[in-house]
Amino acid sequence: MSTAHPKAQLLEVSGVSVSFDGFKAINNLSFSIGPAELRAVIGPNGAGKTTFMDIITGKTRPDAGRVIWGPRSQSLLALSEAQIARAGVGRKFQRPTVFEDQSVEDNLMMALKADRRPFRVLFWRPESRDRERIAELAETIGLAGMLGRRAGELSHGQKQWLEIGMLLAQDPQLLLVDEPAAGMTPAEREHTTALLRSLAEQHAIVVVEHDMEFVRRLGCKVTVLHEGAVLAEGSLDHVTRNQEVIDVYLGR
Repeated sequence: MSTAHPKAQLLEVSGVSVSFDGFKAINNLSFSIGPAELRAVIGPNGAGKTTFMDIITGKTRPDAGRVIWGPRSQSLLALSEAQIARAGVGRKFQRPTVFEDQSVEDNLMMALKADRRPFRVLFWRPESRDRERIAELAETIGLAGMLGRRAGELSHGQKQWLEIGMLLAQDPQLLLVDEPAAGMTPAEREHTTALLRSLAEQHAIVVVEHDMEFVRRLGCKVTVLHEGAVLAEGSLDHVTRNQEVIDVYLGR
């Protein structure tokens, strides 16, 4: 019997399954993460990593199971995608989706504004505290000197950081980040590692990643998915010594 108190978890996924045309993409999956924790999720293609994130964000509805969120143990399955985002779940896809023709500052400002109720957006004007928040976000992500730059002029890595900043503007408690290291230079990867580790002091962060060296640098607990279920969990050294993990993933 688990000794962990459920209130210690920010997100608790229990016994979740989902099938597409008879194929079980997620098979009785259970997963939990605390309020200030960094977790890497790895596994072969088709292991269910994307579907797992789709379920948490409300894009896919499971056939069975529970997804419980926050201190009030709210069911995310009862909420729409927009409601889940407002509840504090942010997702960053592999390819950055920033507004390329707008400045870094405008991108961050739009993300701040997006958090407001529709009617109020019509009459919204940035206040000094909004500008302070944007300066703070730019400092956090490492783009403090680039607020006036057009987002389209940024490097691939800088666009990734900007998108993380845009997510942070909406005050998420949980960030789901898909393959952040892909296509980055070594220096950008180093900055991304430091950024994610520092954000995990105040947020829960799930990083889906294929790059084992990047996962090693994150230095966090690792969850290995295979055929829609958790195959192993623990430190990277622990899971990479697991014979099943070697057979289905690392040995390929």
